[in-house]
Amino acid sequence: MPEKQSSENWKAVAWEWAESIIVAFVLAMAIRTFLFQPFVIPSGSMRMTLIEGDRLFVNKLDYGPMIPFTTYRIHGFTSPKRGDVIVFKYPVTKDKDFIKRLIAFGGETVEIKDGRVLINDKPVTDGGIGKVHYYNMGPNAEAGKKITVPVGNYFVMGDNSVSSHDSRYWGFVPEDYVIGKAEILFWPLDRIRWIK
Repeated sequence: MPEKQSSENWKAVAWEWAESIIVAFVLAMAIRTFLFQPFVIPSGSMRMTLIEGDRLFVNKLDYGPMIPFTTYRIHGFTSPKRGDVIVFKYPVTKDKDFIKRLIAFGGETVEIKDGRVLINDKPVTDGGIGKVHYYNMGPNAEAGKKITVPVGNYFVMGDNSVSSHDSRYWGFVPEDYVIGKAEILFWPLDRIRWIK
């Protein structure tokens, strides 16, 4: 009888552990899919705003999370704004996540002149964009060239303009490729802050 009882106790304990692990996994996946996703900065393209190895949380609630395996987005609390630092699927291969600053919206013209961004022929000074010197690099940002962003897309650039592989080279980010807004830098500890 004691053997049967200890066997039943072991099964009960094992089931409790399995149940806890399953609940924790489902909860973690729900948080990652619909609320926040961790992201590690892989390159220096956003220096000095973000540097290699920085760890941050991407807020999916602001713009609304995508419903998995569909092209539908749940309605968010706000819309992307010029100057937001966003994380998105790399439009060329879709298998990587990129992080850049949102510069222009669909229907707007973009030009880089004397290191400054001009949107519809007016210099941009807000949203962290005015603090950066942007270079005329890549086929979409040659000197004297104006490019119109297609409707339903964004034009993005890295803050470290001299070494950022961005819309100047490969084009535009479709709106439904946006994962979310880079919100909180949480590691390393001496760099904890809101991202602007």
